[in-house]
Amino acid sequence: MKFAYFSLILVFFHLQSFAQGVNTNRSTLYMTFGNTGSNLREFNDMLANKGLTTMRRGYNNFNFGYQARINDFIVGMELSQNPGPGSRFNGYDIDFRTTRFMVNLGFSFTEEGKFQLIHYMAVGSGFLNFQMLRESEAQNIDAFLRDPAHGFILRDGNIHRSSLNFRGFLTEFGFHMSYDVPIPGRDEAMALIGQFGYAFSPFEDSWSQGGISFSNIQSGAFLRLGVGVTLPDYSYFYKDATIGAHLIYGLHFTSPDALNRQLEENGLRPFSGRPNNWGLKVLGYSKQLMYGVDIFNLGYGGQASSTQSHTLNSVRVYANGGMKFLDLRNIEMGALAGLGFGNLRYTLTSLDRPDFPRLFEEPDRDGQMRSFGAMGKPEVFVTYNFPLSSRKLFDLVLGVHAGYEVPLTPYNFLGLPMFKYMANPYLQFSVGVRP
Repeated sequence: MKFAYFSLILVFFHLQSFAQGVNTNRSTLYMTFGNTGSNLREFNDMLANKGLTTMRRGYNNFNFGYQARINDFIVGMELSQNPGPGSRFNGYDIDFRTTRFMVNLGFSFTEEGKFQLIHYMAVGSGFLNFQMLRESEAQNIDAFLRDPAHGFILRDGNIHRSSLNFRGFLTEFGFHMSYDVPIPGRDEAMALIGQFGYAFSPFEDSWSQGGISFSNIQSGAFLRLGVGVTLPDYSYFYKDATIGAHLIYGLHFTSPDALNRQLEENGLRPFSGRPNNWGLKVLGYSKQLMYGVDIFNLGYGGQASSTQSHTLNSVRVYANGGMKFLDLRNIEMGALAGLGFGNLRYTLTSLDRPDFPRLFEEPDRDGQMRSFGAMGKPEVFVTYNFPLSSRKLFDLVLGVHAGYEVPLTPYNFLGLPMFKYMANPYLQFSVGVRP
C-alpha cells in the first residue's frame, strides 16, 4: 500500500515537469492476456469445513486498453474480463468472473523510442458474477419459464441491467513494458507488451454477497503479455495519424418482442423501452485508412414478478476497418465495416434467498438461457474536433455514428428465435479525446 501512495506522488510530481514543454506523443491500442493470483478464502474455508475440494487459485485476465503518451506523461484506460477457474460439485458447475473499467495515469522511465518502460497507477470500478449452476432440464422456453431454477447466481454491480451499474472502488499499480516492431509500408508499429503489478480492492468487505466476502477475487499479483498497434512519434513526419478513445451512448431501435410474448404467456412482466447501451470505441487512422474496436453492452433489467427479477443482456465486440472520405478543418466523415462477436443472456433471479452455507446446500433459486455467435455491421459517421487547449495536447472529438447490426449466426433461446432482436439499426453519439 505504501508503494501505491509513493507511485501516486511520483505521478503528480511528473505532471508538474510535464507542463514545462511538449515535444513528442504516441497513442496505442492493445490487448493483453495473463493471470492473477488470488485465493477465494472464505468460500474455500466453507468447502473445506464440509470435507469438499476447494476451488483452484487464480483467475485469467483478458484486457483491452488504450494509452496516450505526451512527452513522458501517460494517460489511458483498460477494460478487462476476468474469468475464474471452474469447479464441479454434485452436478453443479461453480465459477466466477469479474469485469473492470480502469483509468491509468503514469510516467515513462525511458525516452521516446522503440522500448518503453512505464510505471502507472490505475483507479476504477467493477462487476462481480459468482454462480453455481447445473444443466437445465427444460427442452423449450415454456418449460424453462415455468421452472427456471437450476442453481444460484450472485451479482454485485450488475452490468446485465446497464453498463452504468459498475460499483466499488478498485485500484492497481504496475509496470508496462513495450517494444516496437515495424510494420512494412505503414507508419504504425506493432507493440509487444508485458505488464506486471498488483491489483486490489482497498476497502474491506466491499464485495460481500450471501454472507461471504469475495474481495479476494478482485485482488492479486498479475502478469500479462500482449500485442498492440502503436503510432510512435519517431516513425512519421506529419501529425495526420492518431488513435483516439471515445465513450459512446447508443439508441438501438429494437425490442425483444418474441421473448416478451413468452414472458406474458407465463405470467411474467415483459421488458419495455429500448435497451440501455453505453460502450467504448477506440478509433485510429493513418493515410485515410481507419481501424479500431467497439465494445458495448445492451442491457434490460426489471421486476419479473413479486418474487423474481430478470435481465436481458447482450455484449457486442467489433473489429472495425474503413476509410475517411472527408477531412475539412475540424469536420471528418467516413465509413466503417465491423465484424465481431455477440452474446445474449436472459437471467431470472429469485428475490428470496438465504445466506451461505444454506444457499450452497439448497442452490436451486435462479436460472438463465444463453446464446452467442458472429455479428457484422456497416457504419457511417461524422465527427467534429477541436483542441482542448492552446498548446493542442489533446483534441476533444464529438461524433454521430449510424449503422445496422446483422447477426451472422442463429440466435435462439431453447428454440425461440431471437434473430430479429439482434438485427437492428442504431444511432450512437460519442465523445472522446485523441492526441
